[in-house]
Amino acid sequence: MAVKIRLTRMGAKGKPYYRIVAADIDFPRDGKFLEILGNYDPKKNPAEVNLKEDRVRDWLAKGAKPTLTVSNLLKSKGIEAKVK
Repeated sequence: MAVKIRLTRMGAKGKPYYRIVAADIDFPRDGKFLEILGNYDPKKNPAEVNLKEDRVRDWLAKGAKPTLTVSNLLKSKGIEAKVK
């Protein structure tokens, strides 16, 4: 099972709010996921990112690959993740 750390969209139309989740690559974007790792609110100024850093590091150690956007959010929080 290949796992990605990615965003899933929440919120109303025009008011996006995202969860950072660990999900199998075959699951749909807003569908089933394995674990909620944090959230991201781009509407706040500055954008707000909350993470369960220990769980994110655990998933990265297990081989989960973050998407490009999530990788940039992790860098802003000081967590180094390589994207391939």
